[in-house]
Amino acid sequence: MIIKAVLSLGSNIGNRFGYITQAKNAIQLKAGEIETFSNIYETEPWGVENQENYLNQIIIINTVYHPLPLLFILQKIEKDLGRKREIHFGARTIDIDILYYGDQIIKSQYLEIPHPLIQKRRFILVPLSEILPFQIHPYLKKTNETLLEELDDDGEIIKWQPD
Repeated sequence: MIIKAVLSLGSNIGNRFGYITQAKNAIQLKAGEIETFSNIYETEPWGVENQENYLNQIIIINTVYHPLPLLFILQKIEKDLGRKREIHFGARTIDIDILYYGDQIIKSQYLEIPHPLIQKRRFILVPLSEILPFQIHPYLKKTNETLLEELDDDGEIIKWQPD
């Protein structure tokens, strides 16, 4: 059975665009076919401020993997691209989060879907609302667009274009 999974990609170390591109290529090969994706946005860091700005993008994949195996595949891609988990919300070559997995709600010691911080992050909600404005958050019973309108995060986010 094929499920639509919504993923967030972020990078703020080195060749940020290169890491996002490499991550998308690896996801396409190992996790599922990319159906669509948002624009890339440059955003201020969230959680830990003394670091470089991020590039962020949301992608939708069609996957045959259940959530936990999908998570492990994505973590392996992160590791292969040099991700080190040293500081929570710290700088990283690549970060790949599962935001939504179909309309499922999953809560385990390893994984929580929908991602528990969607409604608090402008860098997620702007690109998410671009490609899925009317998708309803399964817990909050609000669309991504409504969550963006109600957001209290004023972090700067601008559409990014490669030089």
